[in-house]
Formats: sequence, structure tokens, C-alpha cells
Amino acid sequence: QVQLVESGGGLVQPGGSLRLSCAASGSIYSISAMRWYRQAPGEERELVAAITSDGFTNYADFVKGRFTISRDNAKNTVYLQMNSLKSEDTSVYYCNVELRRYDGYTDYWGQGTQVTVSS
Repeated sequence: QVQLVESGGGLVQPGGSLRLSCAASGSIYSISAMRWYRQAPGEERELVAAITSDGFTNYADFVKGRFTISRDNAKNTVYLQMNSLKSEDTSVYYCNVELRRYDGYTDYWGQGTQVTVSS
């Protein structure tokens, strides 16, 4: 099938930076989009950033100007560069890959990686 392995999370001070990576492997066909979500305890899962196969990007308002999503098609990997981190960015971050099927789309999810922003 398809597996997504995330890495790059950890502890960082406010104002610091982290780069998350998500590598996809398995039966990968046509990728329509790659996304990053986050979910804090007791909170709803929210979209952070997305990038299409053509390279178009979209960001949630709360990360615009601070986060950058990118991808390496040769490695089937999506990245999230996080700068100027705030304590409210503390969350579990999940990557998502959307594959186009003959009759629609199928989503695959990473295992999640913890990001903690604290002094």
C-alpha cells in the first residue's frame, strides 16, 4: 500500500525553527496534493498548508509568512519549514498525501510528529 513516515519534530524555543519531513513509499500513482495538518489535545484537526502536484501552495491564516511548504517529487517527500515558532504552534503535525484514483481520490496519513515550542 502507501506509507508515510514523518520526521523532524522536537522541542524548540519560541522564535526558533524546525523543518518537518514526510516521505511517501509504496504503491504511489498520481499525487494530486500533499498537505500538513496539526491537532492539539482536545482540539480539532486543522489544515496548516497544502501543495499541489503543480507546485501551487495554500496556507492557513495562522501560519502565513512563517511556514513554507515544499516538496521533492523525486523523493516523494513533502516538507514544512516552520520559522518564528510560537507556543501556540505546539501540536502533533500530520502529513497527508492525496492520490488520484479512477473514480476519485484516496488520502493517506503519516503517523504524526510532536512539535513543542517552549522556553
